[in-house]
Amino acid sequence: MPLSEIAFYVLSAGAIIFALLTITRKSAVVSALMLVMTFCFLAGIYLTLSAQFLAVVQVAVYAGAIMVLVLFVIMLLNLESEDIRITSSWKSLVGVLVALGVLAQILAMIFMSEDKLPKTISASAAVLGTTESVGTTLYTAYSFPFEMASIILISAAVGAIILAKKRLA
Repeated sequence: MPLSEIAFYVLSAGAIIFALLTITRKSAVVSALMLVMTFCFLAGIYLTLSAQFLAVVQVAVYAGAIMVLVLFVIMLLNLESEDIRITSSWKSLVGVLVALGVLAQILAMIFMSEDKLPKTISASAAVLGTTESVGTTLYTAYSFPFEMASIILISAAVGAIILAKKRLA
């Protein structure tokens, strides 16, 4: 078994464990931190799949910016003071049964398609996720949409600043 395959399985197990910890923690802040760890494990999975650009974006956007926003909202709402109780009812039983059904379907698809999956990736697919190939494609074939998106984002930022300044004055 190659080292990259071992790393993929270890990182996948870590992502699954931290995802489960995310949804089972009572504290919203601890749950958000477990989600950050899940994002970091996902970035490691992207690295094993030769998608360096996605790994960097995963850490920068999700583990960085989005989670800071989530933590600010959690602290702003002060969710720690609320007592969250999970009551057992027929809805939780249905939820568990649905989750087990989805898990059974996923495992069936994995075991049924194992012989149909390619054992190695092609040489052209190995370079598709690199930062160089994404940057080359972005600045050549998609340069106009990229510039339009940047103009829209800058105008939205300027509009937000103008609206906030009028409100403060």
